[in-house]
Amino acid sequence: MHCGGAWIGAFLAAGFVWGDIAVRDLDGRVRVDVDGQPFAEYHYRDVARPYLYPVIGPTGARMTRDWPMVKDAKDTTDHVHHKGLWFAHGDVNGVDFWSEQKAFGKTVHQRFLALSSGRDEGVIRSANAWIAPSGTVVCTDERSLTFRVGNGTRIIDYDITLIASHGAVTFGDTKEGSMAIRVPTVMSVNSHKGGHIVTDEGLRDIDAWGRSANWVDYWGRVDGKTVGVAMFDHPQNPGHPTRWHVRNYGLFAANPFGLKPFDKKAQKPGGLSLAAGGRVTFRYRFVFHAGDEKQAGIASFYQAYSGQNEPSLCRGSGF
Repeated sequence: MHCGGAWIGAFLAAGFVWGDIAVRDLDGRVRVDVDGQPFAEYHYRDVARPYLYPVIGPTGARMTRDWPMVKDAKDTTDHVHHKGLWFAHGDVNGVDFWSEQKAFGKTVHQRFLALSSGRDEGVIRSANAWIAPSGTVVCTDERSLTFRVGNGTRIIDYDITLIASHGAVTFGDTKEGSMAIRVPTVMSVNSHKGGHIVTDEGLRDIDAWGRSANWVDYWGRVDGKTVGVAMFDHPQNPGHPTRWHVRNYGLFAANPFGLKPFDKKAQKPGGLSLAAGGRVTFRYRFVFHAGDEKQAGIASFYQAYSGQNEPSLCRGSGF
């Protein structure tokens, strides 16, 4: 559903610029370009789980760690399962879909539901199966990745519906999850090159870990420029505001299922259970931007995002 003329005029007056977004399947990966320049690639074949890598921000900086996709990258080499930008969880009916240790579950691409390019947005929609080491399908998902640009930002909306398609399913109470990105090492707090983590309430760096927040921003220096990525937790998500598994070394994740690992005083465990045939949807937005969270106006971006009436959102708005 597109905006009316008055809305379009307001965006143009604010300096908003749309871009032609091209989405192309290249046999095992889907490439997303903006005006002929790379934005992201979605890897879906022969992987432990589908992931986006690289993701290129509005300044041209790479916003995801290169290792292990690039073996000689100038990055830390911890946590081989932290690949780009992904969704996973460490306890799904007792199966570890987060790590890539011995006997881990895999999220296997089944088919594309849509691949579309456009003047104001590009979309990847797919169906996937979560398969245990035994070969049993634990659950399935349908996900939609929508790519937009505007107001000096690049935006990815990542909406995922988890489906108890093969019987009841429980997403357990563990810190190992869930909607995640691994930022470049040089951008991390631990690099001591200016990187910071900031929550919507102003908690910073290590103090942000395990806390609940509407949004978190991770920013630092890449290629000599201050750049960042904010992740928004949609108000309609179960457990909102989510807890954040965000680390000084560069892991940045929203975890809607974990509770006790983050709060030792919690009276009951977290997690979420679905009866057979049940489903639950989570929505997140990534805003890749120049500057820190204040210079990028992240609080205002979130205010607009949280006020949306999905699915009738204003396409191409960047909000």
